[in-house]
Amino acid sequence: MFSYILNKLVYGILTLFGVITVIFFLFNVLPGDPARMMLDQREDSEQLQNIRVKYGFDQSLTTQYFYYLNDLSPISVHSSDPTNYTYLTREKYSYSKLFSTGEKNVVVKYPYLRKSFQKNDKNVTEVIAETIPNTAILAVSAITIAIIIGVFFGILSALYKDSFFDRIISILSTLGMSLPSFFSAILFAWFFGFVLHKYTNLNMTGSLYEVDDFGEGIYVQWKNLILPAVVLGIRPLAVVIQLMRNSLLEVLGQDYIRTARAKGLSTYKIIKTHALKNSLNPVVTAISGWFASMLAGAVFVEYIFNWNGLGKEIVNALNTLDLPIIMGSVLVIATMFIIINILVDISYGMLDPKIRLK
Repeated sequence: MFSYILNKLVYGILTLFGVITVIFFLFNVLPGDPARMMLDQREDSEQLQNIRVKYGFDQSLTTQYFYYLNDLSPISVHSSDPTNYTYLTREKYSYSKLFSTGEKNVVVKYPYLRKSFQKNDKNVTEVIAETIPNTAILAVSAITIAIIIGVFFGILSALYKDSFFDRIISILSTLGMSLPSFFSAILFAWFFGFVLHKYTNLNMTGSLYEVDDFGEGIYVQWKNLILPAVVLGIRPLAVVIQLMRNSLLEVLGQDYIRTARAKGLSTYKIIKTHALKNSLNPVVTAISGWFASMLAGAVFVEYIFNWNGLGKEIVNALNTLDLPIIMGSVLVIATMFIIINILVDISYGMLDPKIRLK
C-alpha cells in the first residue's frame, strides 16, 4: 500500500510540474510587455526599466522560468543582495532560513504566486484566499444538489424502466448534459430572477456577502446562492441520474438480488440493503471528478451571476491582462484537481486490493 501511495504522489508531482511549465510558457509567449501592463498608461522609459529589473523581466525566458519555479518551490534559493530579483523580504512572504552559502540563502516558505499587475501590487495569494471560499461554497452546494436529486431520480428511473416517467427523465438529463453553463446561467437569471422575481424573490445577480444599503456593514445573503448553485449543478445532476439508473439496473439483474426477491424481501428493502451500496461506485467516481472540475467550470456562472468567486476574478484578470492572477488561479485550480484525483485513487486502492495490484 505504501508503494502504491508513493507512486500516486510522484505521479501527481510530475503532473503538477508539467502544468506549471505549460502555464508559464503559455502566458509568457503572449505579445505585450509585462512591465507596460503593470504601469498601464503612466509609464516612462525609466519606470519601465526599473519594473523590468525589479521583477526579472529583463532576463531571458529560460531564466525567468527558473525564477518562477524558485518562487513556487517550498524550498528555494534566494540572494542576500537587495538589488537582486531573488532577494527575499518579509514583505514578500513569510519564510524560515535553513542555511546560507555565500550570498545565497536556502529557505522554506509557502509557494509565492507573485503580485497582481493591477491591484496595487497586492499578492496573488491574498486575492485567491479572498475569493476561493465563495467558489468552494458554490461548488459544494452544486454537487450536493446533484447528489441528492440525481440519486433519487436515478433510482426512480431504474425502478420504472421504459415507462413514460423514465423517458422524460432521460430526455431532461440529456438536455442538462448538452446545455452550456453560460446559457443556462443567462436563462435562469432572466426567468427566475427577473420574470418571476415577485414570486421567487431571487435576484438576477448577487454574491454571498452583500453591503448593507445603510452602511451598517456586510451581511450574508443566502438566497443569492440558489440560482448559481442550481445552474452549476445541472450538468453533474444529469450525469448522476444516468449513472445511477444504469448502475442500479445492472445490480438489480444480479443473482443475489433475485435470491433476495425469492426470499420475499420488499423492493424498498432490496434497494436499501443490497442494491444501493453496490451501485454507487460509478457515481462516486463521477462526483469526485465533477467536484474538481466545478472549480474551473464556475468561471462563467460566477461572472454572469456576479458571484465574487475565483471564476469571476479570473475573467476580470483576463479583461485587464493581469497575468499573475490568471496564472496563479489556473495553477491553484489544477493543483486542487490533482490532489482530489490522488485522494480518490488512494481511497480506491484502500477499498479494492485488485486496483493496487494493477
